[in-house]
Amino acid sequence: MNTVDLLLHPVRLRIVHALSGGRELTTTELCAGLPDVPRVTVYRQVALLAEGGFLEVAGEQRVRGAVERRYRLRQDRPVIDAEAAAAMTREDHRRGFAAAMAVLIAEFNAYLDRDGADPAADGVSYRQGTLWLSPEELAELAGKLLVDLRKAAANKPAPGRAPYLLSPILFPAAPPLPPETGP
Repeated sequence: MNTVDLLLHPVRLRIVHALSGGRELTTTELCAGLPDVPRVTVYRQVALLAEGGFLEVAGEQRVRGAVERRYRLRQDRPVIDAEAAAAMTREDHRRGFAAAMAVLIAEFNAYLDRDGADPAADGVSYRQGTLWLSPEELAELAGKLLVDLRKAAANKPAPGRAPYLLSPILFPAAPPLPPETGP
């Protein structure tokens, strides 16, 4: 299975999110964090991600006679880079967007179902806005955002930090306006 097909699946995306930030989890812990997903599905998707090179075994221990593995994301894991994204079909992009939205909905519902969830206190935000940008302005904005996001993505789990799911979505809302013609 190629990288695009492997990642464009809502449950696999949720597993990747759960293991981000250097976290190491067992399949049992992943199941507990994804209570809306059947256990057999979590186990199957973890196996696919491991076979596909996204996960590696961080450690093993015996639990009631069985071997329990702790998984982590591989640092050198395959990604959907600019080249792979450019090769994606419109249908691939449609599937990717649908998978991303399914992940957002499932993760948001899981958050709301937790004891003590307080969207206002937790800084929850889901806003949309339209930006009028030239190609140059878009490139400049994306560059600035990447600098800040890379800095924040380098943060490791620590006391006082909580994982936040950020899902930037950017696409043209309408065709560009025709150039103005003078008198």
